[in-house]
Amino acid sequence: MSGSTQGHFVSQLKRHYSLYTGGFIGFVVMLAILEQMGVPNVMLGYIFLGATVLLYAGIGILSRTSDVAEYYVAGRRVPALFNGMATAADWMSAASFIGLAGTLYLSGYDGLAFVLGWTGGFCLVALLLAPYLRKFGQFTIPDFLGARYGGNLPRSIGVFAAILCSFTYVIAQIYGVGLIVSRFTGLEFGVGVFVGLGSILLCSFLGGMRAVTWTQVAQYVILIVAYMIPVIWLSVKHTGNPVPQVAYGYVLEKVTAREQALNDPVTPDGAREAEVRAIFTQKQETAEARLKTLATGGDVWLAEEKGRVIRAAAELKVRPGADSAAVAAADRAVAEFPADVAAARAAWKKAADAAKAKAAPIPAHAEPFIGQNEAESDNKRKNFLALVLCLMVGTAALPHILTRFYTTPSVGEARQSVFWSLLFITLLYITVPALAVLAKYDVYTLLVGSSFSELPSWVSAWAAVDKTLMSVTDINMDGIVQLAEITMGGDLIMLATPEISGLPYVVTALVAAGGLAAALSTADGLLLTIANALSHDVYFKMVDPHASTARRLMISKGLLLVVAVSAAYVTSLKPGDILLLVGVAFSLAASAFFPALVLGVFWKRANKAGAVVGMVGGLGVCMYYMYTTYPFFGVNAPLWWGINPISGGIFGMAAGFAGVIVGSLLTASPDKEMQELVDHVRYPNPKGDIKTGAA
Repeated sequence: MSGSTQGHFVSQLKRHYSLYTGGFIGFVVMLAILEQMGVPNVMLGYIFLGATVLLYAGIGILSRTSDVAEYYVAGRRVPALFNGMATAADWMSAASFIGLAGTLYLSGYDGLAFVLGWTGGFCLVALLLAPYLRKFGQFTIPDFLGARYGGNLPRSIGVFAAILCSFTYVIAQIYGVGLIVSRFTGLEFGVGVFVGLGSILLCSFLGGMRAVTWTQVAQYVILIVAYMIPVIWLSVKHTGNPVPQVAYGYVLEKVTAREQALNDPVTPDGAREAEVRAIFTQKQETAEARLKTLATGGDVWLAEEKGRVIRAAAELKVRPGADSAAVAAADRAVAEFPADVAAARAAWKKAADAAKAKAAPIPAHAEPFIGQNEAESDNKRKNFLALVLCLMVGTAALPHILTRFYTTPSVGEARQSVFWSLLFITLLYITVPALAVLAKYDVYTLLVGSSFSELPSWVSAWAAVDKTLMSVTDINMDGIVQLAEITMGGDLIMLATPEISGLPYVVTALVAAGGLAAALSTADGLLLTIANALSHDVYFKMVDPHASTARRLMISKGLLLVVAVSAAYVTSLKPGDILLLVGVAFSLAASAFFPALVLGVFWKRANKAGAVVGMVGGLGVCMYYMYTTYPFFGVNAPLWWGINPISGGIFGMAAGFAGVIVGSLLTASPDKEMQELVDHVRYPNPKGDIKTGAA
């Protein structure tokens, strides 16, 4: 594309998306007017979600293509500004939009590891990989591995790792879609997952990367507007200042004062909190005593204990005037009693840990690395740094993000694209801490201290979606809500903030549309990465190099459908919260790809044997550590140096670098042609003249 043609293309895009942004804001204003006119909230929610999904579907249909370059890399003609927006939308997934504010709400200072890791990672992308991969050209990350190291073995390992990372990541996105659809349409969660899946496929099935790119630009506009409006609204409501980043400090002072009051047993609120914490302490001691007895009594004691629970429930039922709630609780205790020793150990350990967390004083939001002793504080500090490192390196190694830099017209625009991406991402990330504090202040002042008989409707609505996300139980039976009686999952905070704060319903629907945009944009990119790795790197490069364009695209679309349905099924099993799943994907990517990619660019001596050893060793170590320590799998092996499984990539990275270096040094150097390819990739011409035959 010539310079004048590209300039005309850019001006057209700016005009179209400016009109689109104005139209979207007008649409929000129209729905606000409809709300004031009395249109039911459910109807507004359907209109909001339906209109945005139809918009994305329309872009996908208009962007349909049968051209290979358009399908895989959007024709390599996406301008830096718009590629930055698309990358930001691709990047700011359900984890960023839905989960990040909740993590900061629950973890306070410690949650900043996600903000630091994810923003810092783009510096690594700009410095170490984006321009060099763009100079190389081609379509996928396994393409680079296959060309740089030679042969199909490095490519095959790259395909496996890309599928593993992307599949784990996409589960989190579909989970977010399911949450939003089920909450705002009333559908059961599993049904909501598959309804959301249809929305994802509408965007990516027909047009591949071309459709995904222009849809993601539109989705970025929606998600950033949806994120900023409630935060600015709350900032004005509490401080009169429309800049939440500035008002943040003032609200944090009020949150700190409220924490101190709730922790002080001398105050009325603190006395009630202390009473509830004492009950949770008893629950913790009971669960720990059961675990201790189970260790010695085994199956015999467990059977006796189950008999005791059954007899107690039966006696309660025949007791005159028995309380119906107590009878229901006794029946629930019988139904939920563990079936065997392993199940009992897992259930009571979980109950003891949960009760221990509830029995502890409220941790200070602004204080870092709070522990019950110095060793626990040091361990939190160590995990904070490990997580930051894994997220930074994982950012620079995720295939669906790196592929975005194949879509720019030149190497120079690839560099500029990273700048725009980081700018658009930072706009949201510097707002997240303010949102977490504003939401926490409203929970501390509006929900805590309220009457159980007057709980707001949003509590029961979210509890109906998932009780692990929202539940409020009157532990001390005083009819007043205490903080320790509230269970709120991190994935709930952002989506429920407008309802918690009493904002108009149109803001709630707007936030839901933004969360849907964030989840859909990332899911599109991830599913496309998986399908393209299988169709291009496996089928075209290894199975049938002479396949026609039509056949290649048909294979890709068929695989896209299979992968999407498989991911939706796994998501319906609820394998973990959004942020944890995303963190796992980052650690896997850091272990599998980062050493081989970086050394492949900057070290000529790196060869095929080293790459194979490094990728297999790095990925294997990370997967082994996560499998043996992540509670979902039930192995419960001891942690290595106290590092949480989400940061298992720190071990995988070390193994990966060691594997590439040692494996390369023990075998022959790459040939001259391969070293010339490294030279070519290392010194990118800003005009992006590609010499590898990629495009």
